[in-house]
Amino acid sequence: MTQQGQDEHFPQPERRLRLGVVGGGQGSFIGKVHARGARLSNRWDVVAGALSSRPDVARASGREWLLAEDRIYSDYREMAEREAARPDGIDAVAITTPNNSHHAIAVAFMEKGIDIISDKPLTTNLPDALDLVRRQQETGLVFGVTYAYAAYAMVRQAREMVRSGALGALQQVHVEYFQEWALTPPRDASAGAQWRIDPAVVGPAFTTGDIGTHCHHLGAFVCGRPVTRLRAEFHTLGPEKPLEDTAFMHVRYEGDIPGTIMISQVAAGTHCGIRLRVFGEKASLEWNQEEPELLHFRPFAEPARILTRGEGADIGMHAARFVHMPRGHPEALSDAWGNLYEEFAIAVEARRAGRAVQEGLLEYPTVLDGALGVRFVEAAAASSSAGGAWTDCRLA
Repeated sequence: MTQQGQDEHFPQPERRLRLGVVGGGQGSFIGKVHARGARLSNRWDVVAGALSSRPDVARASGREWLLAEDRIYSDYREMAEREAARPDGIDAVAITTPNNSHHAIAVAFMEKGIDIISDKPLTTNLPDALDLVRRQQETGLVFGVTYAYAAYAMVRQAREMVRSGALGALQQVHVEYFQEWALTPPRDASAGAQWRIDPAVVGPAFTTGDIGTHCHHLGAFVCGRPVTRLRAEFHTLGPEKPLEDTAFMHVRYEGDIPGTIMISQVAAGTHCGIRLRVFGEKASLEWNQEEPELLHFRPFAEPARILTRGEGADIGMHAARFVHMPRGHPEALSDAWGNLYEEFAIAVEARRAGRAVQEGLLEYPTVLDGALGVRFVEAAAASSSAGGAWTDCRLA
């Protein structure tokens, strides 16, 4: 499946890039995931951070991260100002804070010419998301969004197989994601869980923004087709909370291909089971995040095959770039984060050196993907409020 004329390997780095992190201090989950992914890629050093807006927590967290004292901040605006002025300032910043702060933080660093890596959902409303798209287009800065499931080797394999025509014409696409953690009453949940159900912090949806955006992006990414419209049904099935914890959707992908998205964070006995199934006229594919090494390929009227992550054996170029260990030595979500940060680094290094990136080399999620996710959340909320009416979810 290697495409003629393209290198099977990523270019070697000229140096480790310098990463700053906003958010991620003591009590945080996702900030540490970003930092570990960056380090695992072997293309970044984490050198600065505004890990908390509380000065004492920021200092304690920065010291735990082994940051230099003069690069520990409690105000991201000060961090953007001072890092931009340093000859050894950060090359990019990772935004790992609650949703409602992403826009302001991104703007502060973009105005200083610093590339952006943002957690998802990108923002809490579409105007803010579109503003970031506009700013990226005007500045040419790299702006990546961490839909990390798209950086699993076997997800890239699935995308490559769909693109090569291995499934034939696509006929239907189904994505589901079930978790159980929101069965804990909000009053007993951690602080990191409580903000996720606060409309002032996350916008019009809880579960649809938190995990539904992963489903929305994963299906579109693998199929190479955006979701164009949907009809949604929101439910609150667990302990009382101000926003939905479950949603069921019918969707249409470009070309009027039908599909479904099913999500719940109150599905007892489940953990992190995002599953994708793509059906074509000739074959189908299935991938499950809890068994990420395997990709099930089922041709029509032929024996089913299970592809495993590794070199050779029909593994395509885009997947092979993300193979770090031989078959039988499992790779996992931490490796996917490392893969994502490797792509971000290649893009940032090329932009800063004034070099073009080889077409098709990188497939990381961009600010545009982030904006599409925000549009998806707003469309789903509007559809549910309208009794499940079909709602457009395109940007234009």
